[in-house]
Amino acid sequence: MPANDRIIEPEIEPKPTVREATEAKAPEGMITIDADTGPLRSETKTFGKQPSTGGGGDGTFHKRLPPVDFSASLKAGVTAVRRNLAIVMLFTIASNILVLAIPTYLFQISDRVLTSRSLDTLVMLTIVIIGAVILQAAFDALRRFILMRTAVEIAAQLGAPILSAAARASLQSNGREYQVLGDLQQVRSFLVSRTLLSFLDAPIAPLFVVAVFLIHPHLGCIVVLTALMLLVFTQINQRMTAEPFAEANTAQVKANLHLESMSRNSQIINALAMIPETVQIWGKDTASSLKSQVIAQDRNITIAAISKACRLLTQIAMLGWGAFLSIEGQLTGGMVIAASIIAGRALAPIEGAIEGWNQYSQSRAAYARITALLKSSPLNFDRLNLPKPEGRLDVERLLYVPQGTKRVVLNGISFALQPGDSLAIIGNSGAGKTTLGKMLVGSILPTSGSVRLDLMDLRNWDQRQFGENIGYLPQDVQLFPGTIKANIARMRLDADDEQIYRAAMLADVHEMIASLPHGYETVVAADGAPLSGGQKQRIALARAFFGDPRMVVLDEPNSNLDNAGDTALLQALRHAKEHKITVATITQRPSLLSSVDKVLLLANGTVALFGMRADVLKAIEARGIDINTGSFGHQLQ
Repeated sequence: MPANDRIIEPEIEPKPTVREATEAKAPEGMITIDADTGPLRSETKTFGKQPSTGGGGDGTFHKRLPPVDFSASLKAGVTAVRRNLAIVMLFTIASNILVLAIPTYLFQISDRVLTSRSLDTLVMLTIVIIGAVILQAAFDALRRFILMRTAVEIAAQLGAPILSAAARASLQSNGREYQVLGDLQQVRSFLVSRTLLSFLDAPIAPLFVVAVFLIHPHLGCIVVLTALMLLVFTQINQRMTAEPFAEANTAQVKANLHLESMSRNSQIINALAMIPETVQIWGKDTASSLKSQVIAQDRNITIAAISKACRLLTQIAMLGWGAFLSIEGQLTGGMVIAASIIAGRALAPIEGAIEGWNQYSQSRAAYARITALLKSSPLNFDRLNLPKPEGRLDVERLLYVPQGTKRVVLNGISFALQPGDSLAIIGNSGAGKTTLGKMLVGSILPTSGSVRLDLMDLRNWDQRQFGENIGYLPQDVQLFPGTIKANIARMRLDADDEQIYRAAMLADVHEMIASLPHGYETVVAADGAPLSGGQKQRIALARAFFGDPRMVVLDEPNSNLDNAGDTALLQALRHAKEHKITVATITQRPSLLSSVDKVLLLANGTVALFGMRADVLKAIEARGIDINTGSFGHQLQ
C-alpha cells in the first residue's frame, strides 16, 4: 500500500509539521502572519517572481494587495466631523454674539428711548435688532443643516467598514459585533442633538459672563458662583449615572441578540409553542436593561432638576440684587433686566449638558466601540494576492476550545489531501465534524494549529481571494432574500449568466431550477420560501460550486434530499472529481462513502482512523462495527 494512502491511527510520536517541512522552501522575503492579530503593518516591498511552493495559475506570486485599512476610514470620518464642526463653531460664535441683540434692545429701550421719547431712535433700533434676530436664526439653522449632513457623512464613511469589520470579528464571537452598527446610529443621533449644540455653546459662555461683569462685578460673581455649582452637579451626575447606564446597555445588547435569535427561529418557536418561553428570556434581559435605565434616569433627572432650580434661583438673585444696586444708583432698570437675560444665556449650555449627559455618555461609549472594532480588525493587514490554488489541503494539529469554556471540541487533528482528492468525514453526533468543516473554510479559527490551502495558512490568504476559490454548504442552509440566480452567484453583481449556469450544471440542479415557474428569476425569502428544504439545499450546493472553486466543503449535503436529490448530489461529486476539485464531505449516511477516495473517522474530537476508503471501511468492519448504522464514534473504545 502506498505510504500516503495507509490507514493512520492515533500516533505515539508526533511527526514534523508541514510548516517545519516547508520553512526552508519559503521564498526569501516572504512574510508569514501566524494569527489574525498579525504583526505590525508591513512596509511596501517589491516581490520578484519566485518559484511556487504549490498552487496553480502561472506559478508566481502576484502583487501585494493593499490593506483595507479601516483605521484610514475612521480617520477620514473623524476628519470630516472635525472640519464640519469647525465651520459650525464659526456660526455658533456669530449666533451667540447676535443673541446679545435682545438684552441690548431692552437696555436701550429702558435707558434711552423711554427717557428721550425719540420715535426715530425706537424705529432705527427696532430695525437693527430685527435684522440681528433674523441673522441669528439663519446662523442657527445653518449650523443645524451642517450637523445633519455631518451625521449623514459619518454614516456613509463608516457604515460599510463597520459592517465588514463586524462580519470578520464575528468569527470569534457570537455575532455581538454587529451591534456596533447600532452604535453608529447612536453617534449620528448625538451629532444632530441639542446636547451637542449645548457643548458647542459652552465655550462662548465666558463671553456672556464677561458681559455681566461689565454691567456690574457683583452680578458677575453671582453668575460665576452658579456656573461652578452647575459644573459640580455635572461631575456628580457623571459619577452617579455611569455604572447604571453601562449595565443598561449590556443588558440591552443581550436582549437584542435574543430578539435576533427569535427572528431566525420563528417557525420553530411557533411550531413548538415556545412563544411564552422565548418572550420570557427576552423580557428578562429587557427588564434588567429598563431597571438600570430607570435608576440612571432617576439620578439624571434629579440632578437636572436641582440644576434648573439653581439657575432659576440665580435669576431671582440677579434681579433682586440688581434691584438693590439700582436703588443704590449703581445700575439702571434696563441694565438689571439685560444682565438677567445674559446670565441665563451663560448658564443654559451647562444645564443643557447636564440634561443630555446620558446621550453624551452613550455616544462616547459607542464611538469607543466603533474605534476598537475598526482598529483591531485583521482586515487592516496586508495580504499577498497568491496564484489560484490547486486545492492541496494540509491540516496540522488542530486544537479548538470554544471561548468561555474548557471543553476541547477538537484535539490534535492532522491530515492532508492532494488536489482533486475527496474525503468523507464521519463520526457520531458531537464528534466535532461540523466544527472541523467550519475550520476548513475559515469560518471559525482554531485555538492552535493551522489549516493550509496550498501550504498557506488560511489566515494569511486575502479573504476575498480565498472565498472566491472555495465552496461551502453549511449544515444549516440559509439563503438570502433575492432571486435564485443572485443566491447562486453569491449576491455578486458582476457575475455573468454563464458562471451561474455552469455552477448549476456542476451541482446538477439546473433541471430542478428549470421546473420552477420563474426558473432562475424565482424570488426567495430569507427563510427560503417558496422552496422546500431539499430545494434550498440544492440551491446552496450550486452556490458552493459557483466560480470554479478548488476546494469544497459539504456539511450533511443530503440531510434534506429525496432520492432524486441524492442522485443529483452523487452526480455533482462526480463532476467535482472530473474537474479536480478537492471535496470534503461531512456525512452520517453511508450512501455517500462510495463516492469518496478517503475517509476520516472522528471520535470525541480526535482522529480515530484516516486513509483510503476501502482500507478504513475494512478496519471499521474488522472491529465489528456496522457501517450501515451511520454512527461510528461511540462504538470505538
